[in-house]
Amino acid sequence: MAISSTFSAAKLDSLLMNYCSSSSASFSGAYFPYQQQMKVFPRPNHGNKGMVSRNGGVRCEAAEFNAALGPQKIDLSKASALSALQQLKTSAADRYTKERSNIVVIGLSVHTAPVEMREKLAIPEAEMPRAIGELCGLNHIEEAAVLSTCNRMEIYVVALSQHRGVKEVTEWMSKTSGIPVSKICEHRFLLYNKDATQHLFEVSAGLDSLVLGEGQILAQVRQVVKAGEGVLGFGRNISGLFKHAITVGKRVRTETNIAAGAVSVSSAAVELAFMKLPESSHTTARMLVVGAGKMGKLVIKHLVAKGCTKMVVVNRSEEKVAAIREEMKGVEIIYRPFTDMLACSAEADVIFTSTASETPLFLKEHVKDLPPVSSEVGGLRLFIDISVPRNVGSCVTDVEGAQVYNVDDLKEVVAANKEDRLRKAMEAQAIITEELKQFEAWRDSLETVPTIKKLRAYADRIRLAELEKCLSKMGEDIPKKTRKAVDDLSRGIVNKLLHGPMQHLRCDGNDGRTLNEALENMNALNRMFGLESDLSLVEQKIRAKVEQSQK
Repeated sequence: MAISSTFSAAKLDSLLMNYCSSSSASFSGAYFPYQQQMKVFPRPNHGNKGMVSRNGGVRCEAAEFNAALGPQKIDLSKASALSALQQLKTSAADRYTKERSNIVVIGLSVHTAPVEMREKLAIPEAEMPRAIGELCGLNHIEEAAVLSTCNRMEIYVVALSQHRGVKEVTEWMSKTSGIPVSKICEHRFLLYNKDATQHLFEVSAGLDSLVLGEGQILAQVRQVVKAGEGVLGFGRNISGLFKHAITVGKRVRTETNIAAGAVSVSSAAVELAFMKLPESSHTTARMLVVGAGKMGKLVIKHLVAKGCTKMVVVNRSEEKVAAIREEMKGVEIIYRPFTDMLACSAEADVIFTSTASETPLFLKEHVKDLPPVSSEVGGLRLFIDISVPRNVGSCVTDVEGAQVYNVDDLKEVVAANKEDRLRKAMEAQAIITEELKQFEAWRDSLETVPTIKKLRAYADRIRLAELEKCLSKMGEDIPKKTRKAVDDLSRGIVNKLLHGPMQHLRCDGNDGRTLNEALENMNALNRMFGLESDLSLVEQKIRAKVEQSQK
C-alpha cells in the first residue's frame, strides 16, 4: 500500500517533519525491524535535530532506539526493503492512529476580544455552509461548525492534529477577516476535547453570556445545527456535540431558575438605557428602534415591559412592524422607512440599532447636525448599538451631545446581581458535569466503530480469497446456483464467527462498565488480528485532503 505520488512536499508538510532518510541512504546508526515500524520516527525534538554522518547519509538522533536495539547487527537488506516512502507513510499514519481526533474550539468572545475585531470575523448565517466547507478543506480538519453571534465568534473543529489544526484555522480566520494572525493569537482562546465540550455546554446553558441564562444563545446554537444539516463537514462528532449542547441548555433552564428574571442582549440594552436616563424621564423619553428583526422585536417588547407606550420603528418594510403592532395591543408603534432614519433620529432621545447592515448607518457627519436633546433626559442623545457588525461608527463618540454604547458595554447591566448569578451558575454547573460525562462516554463508544469496520473488512478479505481458491478448483463450469450456494456458505460462516466479537464491541456509551469492556475488547481484537496496522482508512483520509486542496 503506497501513498500516491500526488502527495507533494507542500501538502505533506505536516507529515514530513519526521522524515530522516532516503531509500538510497546508508543506515549507519539504526536498524528498523518491520515489526516496530510504527515507532521508526519519534516526535521531532527541536533541540536534537538529525545529523549528517561521515558517509554523507542522514541519521536520526533517537536515543531510545539505540538503547533498545543494543548489540543487534545492522541488517541492511531489511533496512533497504523498507523504502523511505513506506517509512514516511507509517510515521504519518502513526500520528493519526495512536490518538483519536481532537475536538478543538478556537474562539474570540466578548470576554477576550473587542467588538471591532469580532465584527470583522462575524459570519452571516447564509455563509455558514461555505465556511464549513473551507474549514474542512484544510489539511488537518475533518469536521467543523461556526457559532457566530454578537458576543462571540467560535469555530469548533475535529482536528487530526491539535497544533497544526489550530494553526490552519487561525490562518483561515486571518485570511477571511484581514486581521493579522498575531492579532488573532493575542485575543483568541483555545480549548481542547473535554474543556471544549464543557465550554459549549456552558454557552448553551447561558452561563457564558453577559446576562446569565439568556435564552437567545440557545436558539443560536440550534441555528448552527439547522445550518449544518446536510453540509459535508458537519460530521458525527460536531453535530453530536451541538445537539447534546441543545439538550444541556434546555435541561438547565427547565431544572433551575437560571432564566427567572434573566434577560437577553436586547433586554440588557433596554436596561442600560434606563440606567443612563434620569428616572423622571423614563416614561417621557422619545424612543427610536432601527431594525425590526428578532433583536429589534425583543427591544420593543422590553421597552413595553418598562412602561413605554409610544415609539418609532425604522425598517426596510412595514410588514414586520405591522405584525409587532398587532401583537403589542395598546402600544403606539409608528413605522418609518429607512429613508426617514435621520429625520426620526433628530426627534429621538434614545436610538436602538439592531440591523444586519455590514456598514455603519450612523457616522459622525450624520449625527453632528442633529438638534440637541432636552436636559430633562440628561442632555445626551443615547445610541445603543447591539449589532455586530456595528451600526454606529466609533467616530460618533466624538460628537458633542452624543453617547454611544455597544454590546461590550452591556457588562454594566449585569454587575448588580453577582451573588445570585453565582448561586444559579452552581446549580447549572452540576447538570453540565453530569451531561459532560454522558457525552464523553458516547464519544468513547465511537472508538470501537473503526475496529468493527476493520474486523469485518479483514474477515471479508480472507473469505473472498479462500472462496476464489475453492471456485478455481471446482472448474469453470460451475452452475450459478452452486456458485451462489458456496458464496452464501462462506458468508454465513463469517457472519456467525463475527457475531460474538461484534456484539462485544457495540455499546451506546451510557453504561460506563459496558463501555470499558467494549474498549478492552477493541484493544484485544486490534492486537490479535493486527488491525492497528491496517492504515487504509488513514491513507484514504490523507489522500482525500491532498487531492481536495490540489483542485
